[in-house]
Amino acid sequence: MPPNHYTGPASHSHTPGDPSVQTAVLLVNLGTPDAPTAAAVRPYLAQFLGDTRVIDYPRWLWWPILHGIILRTRPARSAHAYARIWTERGSPLRFESEALAAALQAAFEREQPGTLRVALAMRYGEPAVADTIAQLHRDGVRRLLVLPLYPQYSATSTGSVIDAVADAMKALRWPPELRVINDYHDDAGHIEALALRIERWWAENGRGDKLLLSFHGIPERYVRLGDPYADQCQTTARLLRQRLRLGEDELLVSFQSRVGRERWLQPYTDATVRQLAADGVKRLDVACPGFAVDCLETLEEIAMQNRDFFLAAGGESLRYIPALNDSPEQVDSLAALLRRHLGGWPAQAGEGAA
Repeated sequence: MPPNHYTGPASHSHTPGDPSVQTAVLLVNLGTPDAPTAAAVRPYLAQFLGDTRVIDYPRWLWWPILHGIILRTRPARSAHAYARIWTERGSPLRFESEALAAALQAAFEREQPGTLRVALAMRYGEPAVADTIAQLHRDGVRRLLVLPLYPQYSATSTGSVIDAVADAMKALRWPPELRVINDYHDDAGHIEALALRIERWWAENGRGDKLLLSFHGIPERYVRLGDPYADQCQTTARLLRQRLRLGEDELLVSFQSRVGRERWLQPYTDATVRQLAADGVKRLDVACPGFAVDCLETLEEIAMQNRDFFLAAGGESLRYIPALNDSPEQVDSLAALLRRHLGGWPAQAGEGAA
């Protein structure tokens, strides 16, 4: 017979956690290298770019490119970019995600102490999705709600998280009940949180000539294959434009972070900021509503790289409006979202109603 590959609480000798906390929320973000060095970036990139959800080329075609070229050259360049934003606390994506998870835990504790656990995992790097789910399982969690920290759904992001969660559940002899939030791109609370962030930033710093919303890009081919990401980005922009009472020429949309030779979603952010400067825009405000917390793509690519592109093309200032991070607006909106998705689960021993 094949060896037993399942795990479960009975197979572990340590004392399990409080069995009364049987419901957990798992936040999942993209992930980050452990350090801003080529040696640390290389395995992170290998895991990320080796995901077939991210790069769907046939393995026979992609593997020689990835391991023969990209992983030999890109880690050093990426490490330099990470070093520009690294702090004494480490990677911004890591500590901002941890702060958000802690704030959500505190919010639920104030409402119903001891009934819900909030955990954090990363799709690539640490803490791994599989390890985190296994620990929750050992601690007695019997109901799991997964929230990928991507407001807009894409197979390259949320879809990949779902894959990782499914793989983790396969290893459990008695998996918990599972729910997944696919997206929250048009959630009224989320739109309000974004609007308040922008309005308060304008109140403190003044308002630029235009507001650019820069979303992470994906290949256009993925959209033709059925990915709803582009439509959801445009919906977020439309709702935010309405809430801020801006015209189409005042709030613009672009897509960043493209790689390779395929056509990606357009217009491209780097080309857009250059064109706006050439058209006479002097002060440009940029927000990134596709990112729940600040990270390499917001702090280095937008606030540094694209700022330089804008200035070189004749603009006077490109100002990045920070992500929601662990702000009260984000905590309140996500807590409300989570409560709705937790609804209907019957109370178990020691718990109040979810």
